[in-house]
Amino acid sequence: MSDSPKEVTVRVGDRVLKLTNLDKVLYPEFGFAKSEVIDYYTRIAPVLLPHLKDRPVTLKRYPNGVDGKWFFEKNAPEHRPDWVRTMRLESPGSSRGTETVNYVMVDELATLVWLANLAALELHVPQWTVGPRGGKRDPDLLVFDLDPGAPATVVECCRVAELVRTVLDDDGVDCWAKTSGNKGMQVYAYAPAKDTSEYAKAVAQRLAREEPKLVVATMAKAQRAGKVFIDWSQNNTAKTTVAPYSLRARERPAVSTPITWDEVEDCRVAEDLVFTADEVLDRVDSAGDLFGS
Repeated sequence: MSDSPKEVTVRVGDRVLKLTNLDKVLYPEFGFAKSEVIDYYTRIAPVLLPHLKDRPVTLKRYPNGVDGKWFFEKNAPEHRPDWVRTMRLESPGSSRGTETVNYVMVDELATLVWLANLAALELHVPQWTVGPRGGKRDPDLLVFDLDPGAPATVVECCRVAELVRTVLDDDGVDCWAKTSGNKGMQVYAYAPAKDTSEYAKAVAQRLAREEPKLVVATMAKAQRAGKVFIDWSQNNTAKTTVAPYSLRARERPAVSTPITWDEVEDCRVAEDLVFTADEVLDRVDSAGDLFGS
């Protein structure tokens, strides 16, 4: 242990790292401190790490808590332990292939703890993985990001999720759901086609035609009031979506939580599908990992 109360040296497996400012409150309205963020990510790691494996992580950092300034971070911080694995990949926004990003690859618990200590509250990942030598693989996941336009809520998202599920069932594609931890939710499946973006777009446009009072498939916010936008564009290889079991930077430490189809069908008020870190840990203890099942 360090002599300074603001700095503690810990061993995580074979790694040694310093944790700082553990009593700093990152969720002021909930009184949730950095130590609790680190504890959550440590305890959820057995189910979270498999969903981060081989996926370059984009960080959303809140060094002064959820009420303070935040920033996205794609490049791995320069001052990092030498055991943190990174992967240099062509930048998704590069048209000439000359720009690269050195992403963090979260292979182990120690890396997850290190990121939590950086107040990287949110972890976002693409729908594709990379090989051991940095080759980008074809997308292995398909995602429908359901975004409600006020006054619609996650309740309406659930009704749309059921419609998406019916279409995928007809196509012989199994799917599962999770909350976004924010306003909406996502429906996932293992990629049924090489061009997942086109497939997702076709499903979204079909449902927008069939259920025009509930579903919209275009970005225009003016068309989204009281409806649910099926954001098929999240399947673009340059896009990322919040990882399952990631915390979200809301008033309370809500989590992007895998849910059952029974929970989707039973949802009647938005609070039915809001889960905090402690609640998610209890869910995993009792039911295991629901993501992908």
